[in-house]
Amino acid sequence: MPVHPPAHDPQGYRDRVRGCLLGGALGDALGAPIEFESIGRIRRQHGPAGVTGLVPDWRGAVGMITDDTQMTLFTVEGLIRGGDVGAVHHAYLRWLDTQQQRSPCPSGNDPIRTGLLREQRWLYSRRAPGNACLSGLRHRGSVAPAPFGEPGPVNPDSKGCGTVMRSAPFGLRARSPRSPRHAFELAAECAQLTHGHPTGYLAAGAFAAIVHFLVTPAEQTSPDMAEDMTEDEPLARAVRQATDLLETYPSHEETSRALRTAVSLAAQGGPGPERVESLGGAWVAEEALAIAVYCALAHPAPGDVGRALLLAVNHSGDSDSTGAVCGNLLGARHGEAALPAGWLAHLEGRDAITELADDFAAWSTGDHEITGAWLRKYPGA
Repeated sequence: MPVHPPAHDPQGYRDRVRGCLLGGALGDALGAPIEFESIGRIRRQHGPAGVTGLVPDWRGAVGMITDDTQMTLFTVEGLIRGGDVGAVHHAYLRWLDTQQQRSPCPSGNDPIRTGLLREQRWLYSRRAPGNACLSGLRHRGSVAPAPFGEPGPVNPDSKGCGTVMRSAPFGLRARSPRSPRHAFELAAECAQLTHGHPTGYLAAGAFAAIVHFLVTPAEQTSPDMAEDMTEDEPLARAVRQATDLLETYPSHEETSRALRTAVSLAAQGGPGPERVESLGGAWVAEEALAIAVYCALAHPAPGDVGRALLLAVNHSGDSDSTGAVCGNLLGARHGEAALPAGWLAHLEGRDAITELADDFAAWSTGDHEITGAWLRKYPGA
């Protein structure tokens, strides 16, 4: 039976889904033009405060997303079209096709080239995709996930942030089975499709669990996570609960230590790029998650989402990924209305992202009709 969000949720589940996906895309677009720049160079080019809004990329375009948002959208599509590792794997193969072609190819008899998301022409653009994501999806051997804590079958030494930046949707689903542990484990198993290092896939699981706790009212939290319902800031509580869950899995140490360090650093106040960089460069999964969590905790209020996103991108590391993950978190926490409207107006693919978010919310709560139009969008759903 579908699980419907409670009627007393003041913002509504659909608004949180929109906020999460649009917020992630916005953070991605903010960070993309400065992704490979040092903080010194960023300040020289954009002023002492660094970037203070969307800036043109090397093409002169503003608001362009990267592979972070591309893969997140295909994660959503995979969940709608089956919701298991196999369906998400097929969705990622559709994303891989967009990276290898200039425009949508005729489907022919190819079972991968189906559905309408792959027909979005703006997705057919390579935006510095991660090597592990590309090589992992080209892997022809077994992709059956390894037991948690052991190296996965694909790129067993890789723990790049490509696992985390695409995993918010696993925490958004309201459809049964619905629990933080299910969100964690499905995200971790799907992360193993490309990254086999335990830290890489456990960080993805922890991120999905944080998102789950943000969109799930305390009274609906599953019994195994029902303790610790204090009245502190919901984001801080979600991070703490997800970290507690993470620590029940072997090989959690790198990720749990990074998260606890981020929480402690945020409590000290005085946020800035130097504090961000003390958490690492975000090229690996646990650092990207920790930086995004730190920036979100440093500016948790709904009126401060823009400040949090700017903190998340103005550093010498993987700016688009930390911006994306921070945007996912605060969008899930506060909803679409909290996102800076002036920035959203320039966001690439905004209408398509919004439509996909609404479809996901309808599918997740069982409020959609199985029509011919729906099945053309999401065959097999």
